[in-house]
Amino acid sequence: MKKINESLLPELLRRDFGKDIFEGLSTHHYINVKGSAGSVPSLIAAELFTVQNKTLLFITDDKEAAFYITSEMENLVGEERVLYFPETHLEPYQIEKTQNANIVLRTEVLNKILLSSEPKVIVAHSGALCEKVIKKEDFKAISHKIKVGEQLDFNFTEELLHQFNFNPTDFVSEPGEFSVRGGIVDVFSYSNEKPYRISFFGNEVESIREFDIETQLSVGKVEEFELVSNMNFAVVGKRVPFLDILPPDTLIITQQAYAAFNKIKSFYHQSLEKFGALSEAINHSHPEELFVSEEEFTQHFQRFKVVDFSAQPLSEKHLGDANRMELQLSQTPQPSFNKNFEMLIQDLEDKLHHQYSVWISFSNEKQRERLQNIFEEKEKNIPFQSFTSELHEGFIDTSSRISVYTDHQIFDRYQRFKPKNTFAKSEQLTLKDLMSLKIGDYITHIDHGIGKFMGLVKVNNDGNIQECFKLSYKNGDLLYVSIHSLHKISKYNGAEGKEIVLSKLGSTAWKSLKQKTKAKVKQIAFDLIKLYAKRKAAKGFAFTPDTYLQNELEASFIYEDTPDQEKATIEVKKDMEAETVMDRLICGDVGFGKTEVAIRAAFKAATDGKQVAILVPTTILAFQHYRSFKERLKDFPVNISYLNRFRTTKQKNETLKGLEEGKIDIVIGTHQLVSDKVKFKDLGLLIIDEEHKFGVSVKDKLKTLRTNIDTLTLTATPIPRTLQFSLMAARDLSVIKTPPPNRQPVDTQLIGFDEEMLRDAISYEIQRDGQVYFINNRIENLQEIAGLIQRLVPNARVITGHGQLDGKELESRILDFMEGKYDILVSTTIVESGVDVPNANTIFINDAQRFGMAALHQMRGRVGRGNRKAFCYLITPPMDMMTPDARKRLEAVEQFSDLGSGFQIAMKDLEIRGAGDLLGAEQSGFINEMGFDTYQKIMQEALEELQNDEQFEQYFENEEDRKKLFNSKKEVNIDTDLELMLPDDYVQSTEERLLLYQRLAEIETIEELYSFQAQLIDRFGDLPQEAINLLKSVELKWLSADIGLERLIVKKGVFLGYLPQNPQDKFYRSEKFAHILNYLSQNPTSAVLKQKDTPEGTQLIIRKEKVKSIEELNDLLHTVASGARLPADELSRSTAGTL
Repeated sequence: MKKINESLLPELLRRDFGKDIFEGLSTHHYINVKGSAGSVPSLIAAELFTVQNKTLLFITDDKEAAFYITSEMENLVGEERVLYFPETHLEPYQIEKTQNANIVLRTEVLNKILLSSEPKVIVAHSGALCEKVIKKEDFKAISHKIKVGEQLDFNFTEELLHQFNFNPTDFVSEPGEFSVRGGIVDVFSYSNEKPYRISFFGNEVESIREFDIETQLSVGKVEEFELVSNMNFAVVGKRVPFLDILPPDTLIITQQAYAAFNKIKSFYHQSLEKFGALSEAINHSHPEELFVSEEEFTQHFQRFKVVDFSAQPLSEKHLGDANRMELQLSQTPQPSFNKNFEMLIQDLEDKLHHQYSVWISFSNEKQRERLQNIFEEKEKNIPFQSFTSELHEGFIDTSSRISVYTDHQIFDRYQRFKPKNTFAKSEQLTLKDLMSLKIGDYITHIDHGIGKFMGLVKVNNDGNIQECFKLSYKNGDLLYVSIHSLHKISKYNGAEGKEIVLSKLGSTAWKSLKQKTKAKVKQIAFDLIKLYAKRKAAKGFAFTPDTYLQNELEASFIYEDTPDQEKATIEVKKDMEAETVMDRLICGDVGFGKTEVAIRAAFKAATDGKQVAILVPTTILAFQHYRSFKERLKDFPVNISYLNRFRTTKQKNETLKGLEEGKIDIVIGTHQLVSDKVKFKDLGLLIIDEEHKFGVSVKDKLKTLRTNIDTLTLTATPIPRTLQFSLMAARDLSVIKTPPPNRQPVDTQLIGFDEEMLRDAISYEIQRDGQVYFINNRIENLQEIAGLIQRLVPNARVITGHGQLDGKELESRILDFMEGKYDILVSTTIVESGVDVPNANTIFINDAQRFGMAALHQMRGRVGRGNRKAFCYLITPPMDMMTPDARKRLEAVEQFSDLGSGFQIAMKDLEIRGAGDLLGAEQSGFINEMGFDTYQKIMQEALEELQNDEQFEQYFENEEDRKKLFNSKKEVNIDTDLELMLPDDYVQSTEERLLLYQRLAEIETIEELYSFQAQLIDRFGDLPQEAINLLKSVELKWLSADIGLERLIVKKGVFLGYLPQNPQDKFYRSEKFAHILNYLSQNPTSAVLKQKDTPEGTQLIIRKEKVKSIEELNDLLHTVASGARLPADELSRSTAGTL
């Protein structure tokens, strides 16, 4: 598919689309265009820009429209030529509400307009034009050009940065920061959305690269850039309206120009009022210095030619004596088909019959295939032309006989715009904080138990300096761990509220706990694997491939499928179509579309004449699922019912009868579904939601129910990577990690406790028939707050809910709220756990500073589930009364209004709690005692030991299945006196060094290692020798494991590699060992095999003397590993001879 600028735009130009406007502009100053529809203004703007090649200012009447138009214009004329101009103040004189991101975008626009002559398209909404900007000469005073190859004194750069008020930090993450490391200066100029990394060679600028804040890695080179300081703090002369700095031949395009004038007028009035109320003590600038008045705006506006798409033309007052004309277009918006494809086909056939050219815009190739499939299934051949674009709304133009439709309107989907403040500080930083070790954290060492991390220290080892981790144990004992044994350490997160007891070094307590756990794990693993083998052999029902109904259902999903969701859907369908019995677990966070996958599976089963049972843990969930299934399948021929304790006996009996007679296709219910009363005519699919919340008895009943029925289990508890084994052995797993792409971001604002604001927001929500959550985490004043709301909004129906109510009472209150009997639910954080009311689109969180980020994210995720705009208000005390931490947390939440990224934080938190649930009580006991990561490591060890068990061989026909279970990567210990580390002068920040060591310990492939090396060079300059050795030693560990060595010692130039201690080990019967013997016997000069007697028996050691470098060892082991390949009989002879 071609893009819009290669397909539709040239075609429109060829047809003289909008010709009247072009002609009118040559003679008139102001054109009022009536009757335009859909995205026509953007298309005409693009035509004008392409033909006239002059700067164009597009003024919209609200922020959202500005975002949509920015995306459209970027598609139409190229991203590099479109600038988005935002506002900095949401209200006049509200300094604390200015967003850094917006200052950068504004500066970028000024930078491009004032310092370059290339024409651009600038999109701004009227709010952005209310503030004045600085003049060209003042702008030059706060900017400085830096170019590759020019002489620039290194020290002068630092002085310049200080003079421009830039702050030094370790790592640059916000505009106005810089950092210096060796010959590298990182700086975040206000004129660009990404920071720059300048490398110096002496006093010459060697290269300039843009880099990413999160990864701190370069993303692209530039030849030069403007270093611009924050223009809001610049000492400047007179500020001028934005229109004043535009080139004189700029063309202005507006939507509802009168609205823009009103906005400017009201903003200026507001600023006068606010100014009057400001304290006299501080010398504030006068409104006329900062903001644009209506008269001033009118005066500048009249200098430009204007095309105004609006039903209401501007008056004399705003136009003066400019000559004007009115144009009437004959256009209508894209009709709404409500996903009725028959109607769509009829409409398109009708258009083609009347010689229209029919175009459809798709957001991606997949959507086009979907529509094609639906047309084919209905056996219609409709010749439409397609292109990819972000067009927001389709239209039909009757005079030039063109119809352009958009796919999201055909499929009834919400179209997502991309807000421009891209670089807001990412919360990945907080995820990193959760995982990173800080001094004083508790850790678990797999051999020694729980200790406390005391920091990185330098240790002198025979004259060579090495870096170690210092751990302290009970009675102040210290343990130094080399950075090569990092894999033995993990952060300890125990059960909450329990006091942590340090282990005693050298005592047996830890050892016996480890043994106990291992024995248990082995038993579990063994049972699971038997089960797995049994399941692979069972036969089930094979469903037929998809029908057109299935395609239609999937295409009408209002969100776009995420790659993970698509993968999960395909996997489930494949399982259903296969003969074996499906047992798949889908795991993904709240709101990530698990239910959608379940609906598709249920529908597939129902169209094949099988019944579906959906089992859920709570009454509320049963009702909720019933609603979402009903809503999604309302246009399709399926019968849905539900069973829970709120149904009357009559309703229950009807449902039971329907199931037995096969009249009901899909039934949703709580544990009542597994009782003996429920008889199915032909059950084909069982879907279980949140399985871990059911009791043991229900689970046992389920086992009998589902011997050969396809089963799909959904869970929102994230399953940690390594635990997947334990579940994976028993079932297949699909993980949905990515959030839906076109969910609407939730508009999040920080506010004080302001009654007027509360009243307005609540009334607004109730007016649009919505509902409101009010979260207040103290039970004692819930009633007071409910009373207050009732007083502010007398006609609202308010209800309260909290965890101390009786279960049934709470349940019925929440159900009433879900059914819309109440408008406002005032509750404690019980909302966090799974109440889903698509109609509730406003949430207030009182005392938001008391919540953690994960909790805020979860609560905010409760609104904005439909395709309406949702609001989240975080009520906090004044900023200066909060701790800096709380402030940062809230700002982060306010900026990341998107789903997704923040869930990673919540995931981390859940991973630790959730693992226990999934494994049952006993296991979670062990997890609490030793920490989650250590538990995983022990699991891995237990599996390794099981792997060599004879009984095991029979269970796996092929090596593949077996590989899936065992991740047999062995860790080799290195003991060496070579200097392997990242020196202080290379990476100055200790925290960063720590993180880098941790990352290095997690690297598993040579590609990752090379990329890690490239990243180091990119961020810190060329590698010193110690760092090179460090990276080489990682490779050495891999090679040793590959050959079969268990530990290495490299000291005083001698290398010792220890082979397995147990003479009965499988290893000694393997081909690997034969290669080693063969090689060493043929090349006695390179290394020798020695025997050493130990109490446990004889140990074989590979020894090499006069080792100069790690590299030398890597080469030796490479050669040994590839080994001299001998014919088999030769091999046996040589082995026998040696032994």
